[in-house]
Amino acid sequence: MTADNRTAVEYWNDRYRESSRIWSGKPNVELVNQVTDLKPGSALDLGCGEGADAIWLAEKGWQVTGVDVSSVALERAAKHAEEAEVAQQIDWQRHELGKTFPHGTFDLVSAQFLHSTVVLPREAILRSAAEAVAPGGVLLIEGHLDWPDAAKHGQHADHPEIHFPTPAEVITDLELDDGRWEILVSRDHGREQVVDGKLLKRRDCTVKARRLTA
Repeated sequence: MTADNRTAVEYWNDRYRESSRIWSGKPNVELVNQVTDLKPGSALDLGCGEGADAIWLAEKGWQVTGVDVSSVALERAAKHAEEAEVAQQIDWQRHELGKTFPHGTFDLVSAQFLHSTVVLPREAILRSAAEAVAPGGVLLIEGHLDWPDAAKHGQHADHPEIHFPTPAEVITDLELDDGRWEILVSRDHGREQVVDGKLLKRRDCTVKARRLTA
């Protein structure tokens, strides 16, 4: 719950209603960097927001399940998919992750910036994400390492109670079985981010792992 007692659903629906477009409309840079060379198959996009990543994946030949807690975001995502002529390749599902999770296994499970100022069991969700990766498939986790400059964007001022884990901490928290996974990428890096039309500079981390066996 937030300080004003809104639920996660209420919080994120209110957040998306603040602007006609929250994010840039472009796929996340590290998703593009890390997925371009993969053979298209089935993909799960956790926290899909307004749909840019899911739409990009669909355009590259993936069959995508896009998941978000916000019905407002999912309505926008579905509209954008129609405009991009990939609607039939994407299954939009509303889940409050930590309480419900999509069924099945996927060749790619992507969790891009799964952070929230609302209580979010991130580690448990990411472990569920790992369990949803099919043998031979890839888990891709992208996270922040800091808050943007609050002076540039006061709405996103620091929340000291939220910890941004390092790549090593992400891997430890996943509790991956020895011998069943291969860590392909574990690094931190700089990135520019557009939020509400404003350009922000941040430090992020990437973890990419391949499941070797069931």
